[in-house]
Amino acid sequence: MVNGREDRIVNAFVYAALVLVAVAAVFPLLFVISASLTPYSEILRNGGYVIIPQGFTLEAYSQLLSDPAIPRALLVTLFITVVGTAVNMVLTTFLAYPLSRKELPGRKFFTLAVLFTMLFNAGLIPTYLIVQQTGLLDTVWAMIIPSAVAVFNVLVMKAFFERLPEELIDAARIDGAGEFRTLFQIVLPLSIPVMMTIGLFYAVGHWNEFMAAILYVRDQALQPMQVVVRRMLDQSQSFENVDVVVPTVTLQMAAIVIAAAPMVAVYPFIQKYFQNGVMLGSVKG
Repeated sequence: MVNGREDRIVNAFVYAALVLVAVAAVFPLLFVISASLTPYSEILRNGGYVIIPQGFTLEAYSQLLSDPAIPRALLVTLFITVVGTAVNMVLTTFLAYPLSRKELPGRKFFTLAVLFTMLFNAGLIPTYLIVQQTGLLDTVWAMIIPSAVAVFNVLVMKAFFERLPEELIDAARIDGAGEFRTLFQIVLPLSIPVMMTIGLFYAVGHWNEFMAAILYVRDQALQPMQVVVRRMLDQSQSFENVDVVVPTVTLQMAAIVIAAAPMVAVYPFIQKYFQNGVMLGSVKG
């Protein structure tokens, strides 16, 4: 009875802590969505925003989507996310697979060379000069090429490839399959969890692209969604002419929802692959 009572007390504290964490995580999201949908009349009536408004309006979203900067930024973000993720996955796979093969001559040296770039890098100024000299400034490729390969993702994918049964690869080679055929017909179909996981890492990084756009892209027509949203947050006076109809904060919250919604909507469909990929690709043995 004593142990049972103590267990119930511990469980009560654990559940209470989980509830507090859940509320702390959900409250900001709920406030952002609520603020983006709250009518101006209700804001005046309540003296501010409410978590669950009695009425809803899509005027903020309509106002944002009617501004050419928002759809253009969404198209730029979509381009760098789709094309950038494709480039990332191809290069990461072609680097991780050879490093996972024990018969690769100099495998340990190449692995250490790749790991060295993760621990030490040239720095911001040399990287900017390289981007400048290669003619990538003020192009969408400046937000794709410099981050084409992430060493951490290479190591995760390499660890996953090393867990695959060697017998399958040996059997493919006995049947006359070359390295590319073995990779595309044997290895990749068995690596869906890690491919989806790494793809999600890259896609989220490109969708939230900010620093590279600030450093390398001056043309506002080529800036992604996150930069446009930040500019709206910093320069709310851009919407002063519509404050009477749609408050500035409402527009800002609507912009945040538009910027975050696609990734939030995609994640539930690949969650199981994400979890499996992280667990299987992170531990070898």
